[in-house]
Amino acid sequence: MTSAADPRPSGAPPGPAPFVPDAAAEPLLRDVQGAPSVSAEAREELLALKSGAVFVCARPDGDIRAGPVCGEGLYAQDTRHLSELRVTVGGCAPVLLSSAMESGHHAVINATNPTLRSGGVAIAQETINIRRTVLVAERLHYEVRLRSFSPRQVMTTVELSLGADFADVFEVRGVVRRTVGHVLAPTLDGNRLCFSYAAQDGECRITNVELSPSPARIELDDQRAHAVWEVELIPGEACALLIIVEPTRQTDAAPALEQVAARLDRAHRDWEGACAHVKTDNELFDRFVEASVRDVHALMTPAPGGALPAAGIPWYVAPFGRDSLLTSCEALMINPDVARGTLLVLAGLQAREDDSWREAEPGKILHELRTGELARTGQIPHTPYYGTVDATPLFLMVAGGYYRWTLDLETMAQLRPALDAALGWIDDWGDRDGDGFVEYERRSPAGLVNQGWKDSDDSVVHADGSLVEGPIALVEVQGYVYEAKLRIAEVYEALGDRERAARLRAEAKTLRTAFNEAFWDAEEGFFALALDGRKRQVRSVTSNAAHCLYCGIVDDDKAALVAERLMAPDMFSGWGIRTLSSRSAAYNPMSYHNGSVWPHDNAIAAAGLKRYGFHAATARIAGALFDVAAQARDFRLPELFCGFARDESRSIVEYPVACIPQAWAAAAPFMLLQSLLGISAHAPDNILTVDRPTLPDWLESVELRDIRVGRSRVSLSFRRTGAGTTGFALLDEEGDVRVTMSA
Repeated sequence: MTSAADPRPSGAPPGPAPFVPDAAAEPLLRDVQGAPSVSAEAREELLALKSGAVFVCARPDGDIRAGPVCGEGLYAQDTRHLSELRVTVGGCAPVLLSSAMESGHHAVINATNPTLRSGGVAIAQETINIRRTVLVAERLHYEVRLRSFSPRQVMTTVELSLGADFADVFEVRGVVRRTVGHVLAPTLDGNRLCFSYAAQDGECRITNVELSPSPARIELDDQRAHAVWEVELIPGEACALLIIVEPTRQTDAAPALEQVAARLDRAHRDWEGACAHVKTDNELFDRFVEASVRDVHALMTPAPGGALPAAGIPWYVAPFGRDSLLTSCEALMINPDVARGTLLVLAGLQAREDDSWREAEPGKILHELRTGELARTGQIPHTPYYGTVDATPLFLMVAGGYYRWTLDLETMAQLRPALDAALGWIDDWGDRDGDGFVEYERRSPAGLVNQGWKDSDDSVVHADGSLVEGPIALVEVQGYVYEAKLRIAEVYEALGDRERAARLRAEAKTLRTAFNEAFWDAEEGFFALALDGRKRQVRSVTSNAAHCLYCGIVDDDKAALVAERLMAPDMFSGWGIRTLSSRSAAYNPMSYHNGSVWPHDNAIAAAGLKRYGFHAATARIAGALFDVAAQARDFRLPELFCGFARDESRSIVEYPVACIPQAWAAAAPFMLLQSLLGISAHAPDNILTVDRPTLPDWLESVELRDIRVGRSRVSLSFRRTGAGTTGFALLDEEGDVRVTMSA
């Protein structure tokens, strides 16, 4: 690890001097990487709601009681604007009855009272219904409605405790904070509270809270506020209290809760209208898909130049290159607009200079953009940070895939400079030693050690468990480059550059030959995880090779061996394919990347297996992930879960700080369904192809309506027959799209 007085070169953005690492700084740098720390207070079952750039993570009962690395709070712009929100009735916590997501931005929580005493009079338990409505727009709208079912008038109190710590999201994750601003004492103006924070760099963050009706009394201390309402509940009637929390400096009066809810509901209906519609004979699978449609919409986040899916709540609500691109790839059949927005945003943030502090290189697509205090003060290089080896080829892959589905040549022409620059990065900066493979090696002392999708610092290991020294050429990255060059060649051809298209196809062919020679481990009958800095094979058996099936770079004579190995018991846990073989010396089913199971990784594997004709394996993976979703709250797939074998437990073992919702997990059902049905599009020829559809035994029929192919729309019906085959029929078409069946 190197250090200097200023590790940023002259191309670094202006601002405070960056944090200079030393031995004492190592814990901070490690904490920025990979998985969040795990603490005893970590809670996976949070109520996560999001709209735009604002999101809230609360307990299922609606309270926020932030603890170490638990993620609870109200956030905006990488800052926790509310770290405490607790409601009691009659001095006691309500008893939770139900907690339900109405949409990605709206939840309803029902509770009741324990036995209470008021003025010497007992209030029997289960007398009062306490209903909380939580809705996130630009603000948090939090309504507490009480209704008494006692035959007599009931007098009680509702108490509210509020606090704001203004922690940077990296600090919430467990990073040791190096910059300490000043949390100011809250102020009160009538029924309006104001929490504020003066950062060391001079920026001020404000949380405004409006209470309606005005409480009977409000008490303030250095960082918290406590409000009390005295309520009189007439039999059968209800009273409501409204708390509006605004994590911005705006002072406009908040619109009524009903207006906000109606506006957001209209926006969600518009989103659903833009998506292909899925209807099956399995109600649980329909709910699985509906949850995914809802969550991908909720994760769409405004960014410079448009909107793209944030990676996940609570840790990764920010533009992420790899995550947003893979999510877009998974969602192409359902809604290609996700890909267009992602491509435009990432093109606008593409690196244009060489900056080792941020690991920026001309043409490179970003890893992560942050706007919190740690980024603004230069302690972390996320302004943006470019330490990712795969986002750039994925950018080209998604652009080519988007064009295949949409025939949107206008957007491709707009993206042409970014496409040129991305190809230049692959050939020049990405291939560090000129061997034809794309490698990475950390340049920034505050950067990621590993820069593929498995980016924790212990995720790339030799078979004996020892860490790999770079530069590292990951197996899946070569697959991405191969597919990127083939797909983007079609775009260049459509733009009139046939010479460039032919050159790209020739380069892809050369790469495929070299890849199958250099990465194939004949003894294992599988592809090596990587080539290390000495060009030795990293002979760990991992899920990464499945991505190569998806990209089509695997020679046909090797595909069956790869498929068999992926589905062997040491890799397939029964709930999905593990990230690392259970036979490996580094295997740990509770790790982030060395034995856990990731739904998006499995969706890509299922699609790759389908591409090479392994239909039963595709259906087996789809069934396993459907079983995971069926036992999950709100039918959401988690970011990841532990890799214990299915025969060891009747349910999955949860990973304690997994994001839920998480973008590429939320979009995984779309890719799984597309793989099962064998659907692909080629809009330049106005063709939608169905390749050997195979419905599993738990899915008898599927209707897919309003699939967009170029300027056309098509609706299809699939049904499993008694002979174990699956047939399909054309239900409707708009335009002149042709539906063909692959031989």
